[in-house]
Amino acid sequence: MTASSLHREPLPAAPAYGRTSVAEVFTSSAAALGLPDFSNTLDLPAARRVCVVLVDGLGSALLRQRSGHAPFLRQFLDSGRKLGSVFPSTTAAALASLGTGLAPGQHGLVGYDVLDPGQGRIVNMLGGWDAAVQPDRWQPHPTVFERVAPRVPVTSVGLARFDGSGLTRAALRGGTYVAGSTPQARVKAACRALEATDQALVYLYLNELDKTGHRSGCMSADWGDRLEDLDRTMRSLAAGLPPHTLLLLTADHGMVDVAPEQQVDFSADPALIDGVALTGGEPRMVHLYTEPDLTEAGVARLVESWRSAHGHRAWVLTRGEAIAAGLFGPVAPAVSPRIGDVLIAAREPVAFYDTRRVPASALEVVGQHGSITRAEREVPLLTLAKPGPGPARMVGR
Repeated sequence: MTASSLHREPLPAAPAYGRTSVAEVFTSSAAALGLPDFSNTLDLPAARRVCVVLVDGLGSALLRQRSGHAPFLRQFLDSGRKLGSVFPSTTAAALASLGTGLAPGQHGLVGYDVLDPGQGRIVNMLGGWDAAVQPDRWQPHPTVFERVAPRVPVTSVGLARFDGSGLTRAALRGGTYVAGSTPQARVKAACRALEATDQALVYLYLNELDKTGHRSGCMSADWGDRLEDLDRTMRSLAAGLPPHTLLLLTADHGMVDVAPEQQVDFSADPALIDGVALTGGEPRMVHLYTEPDLTEAGVARLVESWRSAHGHRAWVLTRGEAIAAGLFGPVAPAVSPRIGDVLIAAREPVAFYDTRRVPASALEVVGQHGSITRAEREVPLLTLAKPGPGPARMVGR
């Protein structure tokens, strides 16, 4: 028995694409609005208006563990549900699934930054889209918003810098975009959009928790303060809804804190980069792209090197193994080469860096995500208000 086989542990089940993943939130919301070409997979109640709040970085485990900071949201935990994030559990991939109703293997945003096979270089899928990458060609499928907007008014509410961004154009295009600089301003904008028409789909994006988690950690006092802010914001939103409104809260991924001593510079070990041409992804889900002429035996040696060195704290998979396990869902031929030849998915609270490529500031990030642990992949789906003829009824009341 080899050292690597001693360290290997069973891979968690793939995300439940098509059943209980974040990809079903908007499609089920559209069905709840009465649109016949959508499936209400999540069995949402019929409504004239639906408001979906996406809280970046609010994992189910985190919300329950720190619910003392969220007395309003705590009321809904027992009646709420858990959804699965996508793989990788990173914002670009998860928001693209939310916006399209598709798994990453279909929409093609398969990581934080990934290989563009046409250019032969790594391109960012979140906030720094390459000028040569056209979002509507990278992700050519119609979004849920594009399908809904001709029949029901659609409004996205977020920060001004996300209006027309590469990720927005790839994953969330369609409808009207309204910007708000603070969570309170965004809540007011969402309420105005809901009140403006008899029927509406409104998407409200809040990123303050994720930003604080990356900077200070999700176990920090600062993170608890932001959760308290979120709790007050959601109470205000629920109280201000017009009649016949369904209010849902969900997230794109969870988060774990990584201590400085658990940061691994894998580029310092020649055996872990032998035959590797490019690296991508993020510290808890690394894509390794091998040299074009690397043989199968060379790939096997690379995998064995990683499993021997880090198999006790990460799952090490080939692209074929990850696809066969269903981690990305069905994978389109054009998407397959965007996925690393070898994938490193952290199991323990550890982060893997290629310091030849990432800036020094990347090592200052405390809260991390991207892998398939429960802390990162399980997110809440809370029904904060159900539709009714009078002011929206808060479920927890």
